[in-house]
Amino acid sequence: MGEELSQVGEEPDPRFTFANERTFLAWNRTALALIGGGLAAAELLEFEVAALRLVLALPVIALGTVLAWLGYRRWEASERALRLGLPLGYSGLVRLLAIGVAVTGAVAGILALVDFLNE
Repeated sequence: MGEELSQVGEEPDPRFTFANERTFLAWNRTALALIGGGLAAAELLEFEVAALRLVLALPVIALGTVLAWLGYRRWEASERALRLGLPLGYSGLVRLLAIGVAVTGAVAGILALVDFLNE
């Protein structure tokens, strides 16, 4: 993996390269939305205990950060596979995102309920 990607294998069909790039950009938009949502939660939510905002915000920001990096890694692996004529393989990114968003939603719901009951 240390060599320049443009020097690996043969130039693939541009349609596949562009599709791979669009997928990478979609993962980055998702990561950016998670980071922005986490920052918004940290600044705008009002819980009786201020630390609850961070309990919700920091994991969302971390998920967005990890997703941005893994999205790049997935793009690079896919581009390499395209250039070598290999199968693209499985990606766990979709599962990671789904679990992360589901857990965040559950935690947000619990925190909102606890905060409501403490009023």
